[in-house]
Amino acid sequence: MRNDNKLTEDLRTCVSPDGHFVYSIHMPDFHVENFRENDNIRFLGTFPDGSIHTNHANFPPDAIDEHKADTIFEIPNPFGFRGTTYITKRWADENASHPEKILLSKLSDVSFSRAVNQWSAENISEKSLADFFKVLPESVLLCLAVTSTDPDELVRLAHLCCEFIYTKQGNQPCGLLFKKDKNGRAVPVIHKKALFETLVNNDYLPEIYKQIMVLRPGVQGDSEIVGEWQSGESHVFEYLRRNSYIPWGHYAANMADDQPRYRLADLKMADIFGMRHLYYQRTFSRLAEMLTIKPPFSKKQMSPDQLEMLRKKIVQNLSQYNGKTELKFNCTLWGWNYGFDFSPTKYRLHASHQQVHQQYALIPAKVRTAGASEDTFQSFACGDLIAEFTSEFREKTGKDFFECYLHAIRKNRRMDQKNLENSLIIYEDAYVMIFVPKAQTSQWEIQLMVLPPVGNVVEAHTDIRQSLDKGMYLTMKILGAMGARMISVIEYAKRLDSSDKHQRLLYAFLPKIPYSPGAFSEAQLRWINGHYPEDFAACCRMYLEKTLKT
Repeated sequence: MRNDNKLTEDLRTCVSPDGHFVYSIHMPDFHVENFRENDNIRFLGTFPDGSIHTNHANFPPDAIDEHKADTIFEIPNPFGFRGTTYITKRWADENASHPEKILLSKLSDVSFSRAVNQWSAENISEKSLADFFKVLPESVLLCLAVTSTDPDELVRLAHLCCEFIYTKQGNQPCGLLFKKDKNGRAVPVIHKKALFETLVNNDYLPEIYKQIMVLRPGVQGDSEIVGEWQSGESHVFEYLRRNSYIPWGHYAANMADDQPRYRLADLKMADIFGMRHLYYQRTFSRLAEMLTIKPPFSKKQMSPDQLEMLRKKIVQNLSQYNGKTELKFNCTLWGWNYGFDFSPTKYRLHASHQQVHQQYALIPAKVRTAGASEDTFQSFACGDLIAEFTSEFREKTGKDFFECYLHAIRKNRRMDQKNLENSLIIYEDAYVMIFVPKAQTSQWEIQLMVLPPVGNVVEAHTDIRQSLDKGMYLTMKILGAMGARMISVIEYAKRLDSSDKHQRLLYAFLPKIPYSPGAFSEAQLRWINGHYPEDFAACCRMYLEKTLKT
């Protein structure tokens, strides 16, 4: 007789073959011998009534018996390679009664200049204040560049980090002073690079300065613009990154300088459609070239109908090979880092810039190992990890993993067995589902999954792609409304020439939480959480309702 729980343990997943979630419960009860020889009793302070507080509790005289330590839920990730999530019951119980409190507070207004003037007997002159800023430590300047909401103060910082040129009238900046570097390239004159990069990512910096310092095409370098999307108030440029950390170059869809988006509150549905259209267009056109299919356009943006026509030709061509094509590039790479932060100690904490952008590329099928004469080594793609796991799941259980996973999500039950919200689903239409995974990696992780058996964007017809784009927009708006300021989004896709009919296209949204930036636990793929996934889903649905009304 098959033991489903044993199979689940062998596969290191919380999804059982009969479509429910499996997890374990730690109820710690332990004895600790005391090997300390000396006491180090110290005075710590006093209480309001004058009684003394010492550290006696830190120096017990005998061994310790702990019979009721905090209960911990251990939930293997649905995909075993992503580790395990641990939920502290005491913390999660506190959040369960008020899921609406699962949010981050808004940042308060900050003006160092205003504080100085409030402290001084009389307002300091503009010149004196500017001179004062010149002697502040760089760590203080960096802190202000990140947190200040005072436009005048941010302008002062701008003049400390670079050189501006002005209109003939001399009262309005219109550009930067440039110089030639050792390779003859034009580069702006920047005195404080870290301050410059941090400052231009502050949305409160006046628009003219953002335009001059970072937004205008060309001010950051010579990366060519090779695509464009424009519709109403949405405008996106597609940049080519030739010398990329992603081998063989990659593309970046950036909001254009005339329609910048620094905050998710300003993000429009058309922006997402535009960035994703450029991703689909670039991917389909490159595949068409490899398959010697003539694209239905020349030096023009494809229409949605032309895009779909080309996709169908690619699918038809690929179907003839049954997973045995010789595509040089056979997998998509797509990602989005939203949000920027920079610490006063010069740690950049997230994306390279705040302006909304997405990045994408194609991954080679095989590359050459050192010393070899031919390409034999399969290049890495994160979607392969899902393909390997689901293949093992099918081999050991005889079941399709994603069918089991969807069944478990729809039939979910709470771990605390309370009569509260049970659903993990935030939003669903005919083609996609937005849901909270039972085992979140990022504390606020949300996933977006295609419901039909579609494993990559080439297999996704127009309606599915539109649902994906809308789902991405809604998810980011929900997280933004809850206070998330740094979010990474990953696409898990199957190989374009794979004959696997089971893998589903999946996106993971991974917000960073201020007090949990990642440490040794996360490096071991042990994810610590303080709420039940069902309560987080309930909170997300509240913000979804508000998003759909706007």
